[in-house]
Amino acid sequence: MRRNQIVLVLVWVMGICATTLLCATVDYDHRALLIDGKRRVLISGSIHYPRSTPEMWPDLIQKSKDGGLDVIETYVFWNQHEPVRGQYNFEGRNDLVRFVKAVAAAGLYVHLRIGPYVCAEWNYGGFPLWLHFIPGIKFRTDNEPFKAEMKRFTAKIVDMMKQEKLYASQGGPIILSQIENEYGNIDGPYGAAGKSYINWAASMATSLDTGVPWVMCQQADAPDPIINTCNGFYCDQFTPNSNKKPKMWTENWTGWFLLFGGATPRRPVEDIAFAVARFFQRGGTFQNYYMYHGGTNFDRTSGGPFIATSYDYDAPIDEYGIIRQPKWGHLKDLHKAIKLCEEALIATDPTISSPGPKLEVAVYKTGDKCAAFLANDNDNSDATVKFNGNSYQLPAWSVSILPDCKNVVLNTAKINSASMISSFTTESSKADTSLEASTSGWSWISEPVGISKADSFAKIGLVEQINTTADRSDYLWYSLSVDLQDDAGSQAVLHVESLGHALHAFINGKLADIVQNISGSSQGNGNKRALDVDIPITLVAGKNTIDLLSLTVGLQNYGSFFDIWGAGITGPVILKGLKNGNTVDLSSQKWTYQVGLKGEDLGLSSGSSGQWNSQSTLPKNQPFIWYKTNFAAPSGSNPVAIDFTGMGKGEAWVNGQSIGRYWPTNAAPNGVCSDSCNYRGPYTSTKCQTNCGKPSQTLYHVPRSWLKPDGNILVLFEESGGDPTKISFGTKQVASLCAHISDSHLPPVEMWNSDTKSGKKVGPVLSLKCPHQDQVISSIKFASYGTPLGTCGDYYHGRCSSNKAMSIVQKACIGSSSCSVGVSTDTFGDPCKGVAKSLAVEAICT
Repeated sequence: MRRNQIVLVLVWVMGICATTLLCATVDYDHRALLIDGKRRVLISGSIHYPRSTPEMWPDLIQKSKDGGLDVIETYVFWNQHEPVRGQYNFEGRNDLVRFVKAVAAAGLYVHLRIGPYVCAEWNYGGFPLWLHFIPGIKFRTDNEPFKAEMKRFTAKIVDMMKQEKLYASQGGPIILSQIENEYGNIDGPYGAAGKSYINWAASMATSLDTGVPWVMCQQADAPDPIINTCNGFYCDQFTPNSNKKPKMWTENWTGWFLLFGGATPRRPVEDIAFAVARFFQRGGTFQNYYMYHGGTNFDRTSGGPFIATSYDYDAPIDEYGIIRQPKWGHLKDLHKAIKLCEEALIATDPTISSPGPKLEVAVYKTGDKCAAFLANDNDNSDATVKFNGNSYQLPAWSVSILPDCKNVVLNTAKINSASMISSFTTESSKADTSLEASTSGWSWISEPVGISKADSFAKIGLVEQINTTADRSDYLWYSLSVDLQDDAGSQAVLHVESLGHALHAFINGKLADIVQNISGSSQGNGNKRALDVDIPITLVAGKNTIDLLSLTVGLQNYGSFFDIWGAGITGPVILKGLKNGNTVDLSSQKWTYQVGLKGEDLGLSSGSSGQWNSQSTLPKNQPFIWYKTNFAAPSGSNPVAIDFTGMGKGEAWVNGQSIGRYWPTNAAPNGVCSDSCNYRGPYTSTKCQTNCGKPSQTLYHVPRSWLKPDGNILVLFEESGGDPTKISFGTKQVASLCAHISDSHLPPVEMWNSDTKSGKKVGPVLSLKCPHQDQVISSIKFASYGTPLGTCGDYYHGRCSSNKAMSIVQKACIGSSSCSVGVSTDTFGDPCKGVAKSLAVEAICT
């Protein structure tokens, strides 16, 4: 390049940066990402923009920043943005640019995971269904039609970000991008074509010239310059595929996803903190929580199948946008502790030694900078570790962090953060808030059973559902009339085999009963999607009509060739037990098909169309009913949910916007939950489950921004039968604020500098802070210093307790939005000498 050309390029770049924020160069070496040439330790968290609303985004992002995050990570959801080829949607919850700018406004960075395959328990893995119908296409392999579409969409997103100057190289917040997603987990069956596809994807991505690095997660053979990264519950043992690449963790699973019919997963924060500290102990410098806020699978966006509408994920910020304590607070303390070590972490590689079985010491030392991590990897035994002439007590399955290689700032098993009890309450504890009382009344329309639309069609044999519906609807009717004159009055069995996901059977217009005594329906589950059912039926003289409604509950989103797994009744369908022992295979007969429901075509979900019946008796506990009512929004600003107890299965819309599928009758099995959860030892998604024997989800989020003060319209489509007058609105709020701090706890992390610099010993402190700025602590429900027992909401006095505790805590806390009390005998006296003591407090904020 000639000198004058170089000058022109520099002038052009300077012109871009002058009109935006300061441009940044983003690169990497073997230790870390480099921003403007400086290595950075970065804490990141995932928030998926379509799983919340634009009105929620600023608050979610600010709470993330307050929790110590540097980066927000999100996927880009192709099927949200291009539902029809060439027709794009970047409005509302799909406004990606607005989301990225909201992150930038908070002063945080963005990791944009374009994919465009995302998994994410999202319908069809984020792929639009029209992609499936392109001639000759094969997903995620060395296939020209697929690569052309993938490149076109990826380039569109990159160009959109460039036009808005959102890459760091343009002064924007985006410092990383991702291409593909967890392909290495499932690439074996794709063979050599999979390998060449990955090489192509890497080359295609880097050719788009974003000015920031690209990553591939779970891709050990990611070609240079792509950084391969780790996903999982633990990534401390992960090693990049090149000694020139940094150790990065793109998905640290803070919990797990909820399935309809599944128990509720929980991951203890002590284990998450242990995993994070271990990662940084062993050389990591970029770590992302998946999820930091999970949100809601509105509309029909959930995948799986059987992924629930709630995507709470047990994340530090819950589905409704409320911080989950102590998870959020303990991780915030952890982030502060790690950042105290940052200068040492980025300066050198760790020196790792093992002073004993399952014990590990990592030291980062260069010049006058020194930081150390002491780890006890044993899952049942505490240990004492000698380091630099001092002894350190390490609880089992914990890491102690020493920012100066001498003083412990945090141990991952010791929680200083307060905990919270959240609860849903109805609009008023003294009023009936069932919708029968709080609405202006219900109206209804019956959905016809069987074929009712002009666009139905006939075909010999059984059809696969997804190829037939193109996912325009969850529903596909299979209808057949058979003349069995000689078998009138006989008791037969209709045998149906289906790829799933659920089935309703009607014989001569009436809902049939299945052997398992599930009224006329059967469904798969997260472990078994296929159905194999026998339906007892009574035949009538002449024609017998068989109407089978096959349902999908979110399309497959993960696995090799997941895009062609299929759904629906593929047979055989057999009539058994006829007179004389005859059997008739109905599979190859001429069936009539209907995609979707008549009510869907009529637009009943908006509530503004159709002949709604409000005169006759409201049908209850009957299948295939559309319901509509008007309601006033619950007062206040707390998050809103509808409790669907009393309903069966269906979908709900508020003011025309789908809040998702509801299925409160689908309960978690018994026997897979535990009364308590021990954080020690390796975590799995089934380790700490709760809610066994109860419905997987009864509460469904209604964003405040979707509501008007009055005159809101709620529409339900009920498949299996329910009583809409039993459902009610609730608001979520923090009921109690608790903390339990022992005299062996460390001082708060923010006091570490003053402690070490002054040389004055600072003891443990119990701190409480109301969740909202306009709240104060109005009462103390419990306070005990000594040997208190129990958990938040259920504390009780132990064998000894200071008689001063309640008055001291009340004086320090009541009337204030936050308070701190030193946990020591200096404060409370010594109610039992020679015994380890602690302070437990439960407070109410109003």
